[in-house]
Order: sequence, then C-alpha cells, then structure tokens
Amino acid sequence: MENKVLYHGSTKVIEKPVLGLGNPKNDYGLGFYCTENLELAKEWASAERSDGFANSYVIDLEGLNILHLNQAPYHILNWLSVLLHNRTFVLSQGLPTEAKAYLLNNFLPDYEPYDLIIGYRADDSYFSFANAFLNNTISLEQLRKAMFLGKLGEQVVLKSEKAFSRLAFKESIVVDSSQYYPKRQARDRQAREDFQNEKLTVPPVDAIYMIDILRQKWTNEDSRLQ
Repeated sequence: MENKVLYHGSTKVIEKPVLGLGNPKNDYGLGFYCTENLELAKEWASAERSDGFANSYVIDLEGLNILHLNQAPYHILNWLSVLLHNRTFVLSQGLPTEAKAYLLNNFLPDYEPYDLIIGYRADDSYFSFANAFLNNTISLEQLRKAMFLGKLGEQVVLKSEKAFSRLAFKESIVVDSSQYYPKRQARDRQAREDFQNEKLTVPPVDAIYMIDILRQKWTNEDSRLQ
C-alpha cells in the first residue's frame, strides 16, 4: 500500500471533499486540488482579510490510474495544452489563436480517464508566461524555466470517485492570514520579477519559439521536447 499526505488550502474546513464541486475552469478541470507542501497550502488558504485552513489528508494510491505531467513521456507542451483546454485565456487574433489551436490538436493528452493528475500549479503570474510563449516573445526554454519561478511546486488533483474514496481526512490547521497572505503575494511578485529578468537575457541563436513549432509542424513525439 502506498500512501501520500496531501494538503488543501481553503477558507473553510473540508472533512469530506465531494466530487463534482468546485470550479471546472481550474488548471486540470473539475477536481479536488491539493499539494504535498504544507507551507504552500497555508499560502493558498490565505485571503487578504480572513484566515483560512490547511486541511490535511492521507490518500491510498494503490490501484489508482495516475497521470504525472512532469515526468516522461510528458513534456511542457502537454502541460500547457491541458491548461489551455481548461483555463480562460484572452488571446489576440493571429499567431496566439493559431498557436492555441495547434497545441490543442497536437499536444493535448487524453487526461480525463485518470483518477489523479500531478503537474505544475499555474498561479496568476504563470498566465503571463504562457501568454508570452503563445505570442512568440519568449522561447520554449524560457517557458520551461518559468515553471520553476516562485517555487510553486506541484499540485495533486483528484479527478474520480475512486480517488475520492481513497482520501481520509486527518486534521485542519488554522492559517493566520496576516502571516501567510504576504508570503503568497511575495512569492507571486518574486516569480514575476524573475520572469522579467529572464526575458532580458539574450537567448541563443538556435532558440525555439512558438512560430518555429508551427512552421516546422512539430509533433508530440519530437525528440527536442524531451
């Protein structure tokens, strides 16, 4: 039996999460979003003027069908395609719209049958990174680097009744928003500052941009993505 401790930051105590509740426009669609990092859960639980709760659970992973987007054979364009499939992006006409359609047609994995998904968390700052890539203003390598800015880590998302049935509530930890909301803001601010600094670096002459992926008709099996 393989067990994992998970945390869910919220404004309320959630002893028994319910499948089908929540926002279907989250990163990986409708599901229960958790992290293995208690400190991150506390930040995510914090609102500007109200305390929150870091709800703690143990999940039994045995027999669950798990999609890990941060491990081979998956790559950054698979993650971005799932994000584009679920989150609302305001894109200008032309290259960004064409790029979105191409990524969805060629790199979107069949993620819906999985019980549990593990992948990057896309805070607000990360949308500027994704938009910059779709607009051809940052390279593929810069997009990869951007995923580690702010050290947001991975999120674990329960997607099925089977996964929910394996989740056992442990405790709920009160989160002082006066301590953790500033930490949340500082993490996002640092990610944006680091990204602006990265954009100022001169990329190598052979850097790959979204326009190159379109022109060269890259596929999901392209060795350059691994």
